[in-house]
Amino acid sequence: VMGLLGRNGMVTKGDIFYKDMNIADMPEKEKRRLFGPEIAMVFQDCKAALCPVRKISSQIYEQMREHMNISKKEALFAVSEIMKKVGLTDCDRILDSYPFELSGGMKQRVGIAMSMTARPRLLLADEPTSALDVTIQAEVVREMKKLREQYETAIILVTHNMGVDSYISDKIGVMCKGELVEFGKRDDVIFHPKHEYTKKLLAAVPRLEGKRFAK
Repeated sequence: VMGLLGRNGMVTKGDIFYKDMNIADMPEKEKRRLFGPEIAMVFQDCKAALCPVRKISSQIYEQMREHMNISKKEALFAVSEIMKKVGLTDCDRILDSYPFELSGGMKQRVGIAMSMTARPRLLLADEPTSALDVTIQAEVVREMKKLREQYETAIILVTHNMGVDSYISDKIGVMCKGELVEFGKRDDVIFHPKHEYTKKLLAAVPRLEGKRFAK
């Protein structure tokens, strides 16, 4: 991925390649066909992406109908299965709820479930746990890792939390002032950092029983 985003969220410079396709140059209709079945996204604050005056079920169905030839009954059954996998066991109540009736952790899990309904090949996760308390953070990251393993979905995770990064990642890239300063396998970056900025990031992670990360 090489590109710069302007204030409106559009690419203003550079290219974004996916499977040898330059997404930045794609017509809008082709982009819409790509996102959903191939690429999905979990936002930093999922409640901001949910309409406050519509029930969760109608929002999920609208999204799935856009990308899949599927009935409402089939759509809600499919998302119920995903919701259970991210720890939302009371699916019927949640689907029949408005966003304001759910906790922050529930809304974040709903966002993850919505993004996984089409079983995308690539999931973009923008700080998906930053708005959650520590206990819920751990649960959400654990469930995302399970989904990755079950559906073989690649995840690009943006985070400032090196603990989350070390738990879920196979490879880690470290950015400083908009530049990629270090990239490599998880253990190489965590235990043998080369760049001074990476070393400072890792030094800031709290120790637990004398250790920062488990090998």
